[in-house]
Amino acid sequence: MTSSYQRPQPEEVARVTSEAAELLEVLWGRASTAPVSASQLRVLFILEHNEGINLRTLADALGSTPPSTSRLCDRLQAVGFMERRAASTSKRELRLYLSRRGRAFLTDLRSRRETALTSVLEQMPAAQRSALLSGLEAFCLAAAAQIHGDADEKAPPARTA
Repeated sequence: MTSSYQRPQPEEVARVTSEAAELLEVLWGRASTAPVSASQLRVLFILEHNEGINLRTLADALGSTPPSTSRLCDRLQAVGFMERRAASTSKRELRLYLSRRGRAFLTDLRSRRETALTSVLEQMPAAQRSALLSGLEAFCLAAAAQIHGDADEKAPPARTA
C-alpha cells in the first residue's frame, strides 16, 4: 500500500481499485442476484437508465448480437422483470422497458448490497471513510465522463449496484 506521504501513481491506484472490485464481487455475490445472471443484470441496469430502447441499441450497449440479446430479454420477460411494447411510431419495432417487478428487484438488490457494504465500512475509521467517499465521487465523475464520451461534462455520479 502507498504511504500517505507519497503521491500514488495511477497504476498503483488501478491495482488497488481492481482488488477492491474483486472483493466487491465477493460481497455482492453473498447478497445474491438470483434469479438473474450477471448478463441479465446488466440488461436491467441499462433498461433502468434507457427506458424504451430497442433491441439493437441494447445489443450495442452490451457489445452483443441482437439474437443473443433477445434471448437475455426472453428470460427477463419470463420472470416478469422487463416488458416489450410496440413503438408508437412503428408497430413492427419493439421497445424495451423495465417492469415494476424489475424495479422492485433492483431496489431490493441494492439494499442487500448496501447492507453488505455497510458492515465493511463500519470497520473503517471515519476519516478513511470520508476519504474513500471523496475518492469514489471523483472516480464516478471521471468514469461517467469517459463512458459518455465527454470528459468536460460534470455529470452527477452514476448510481450503480
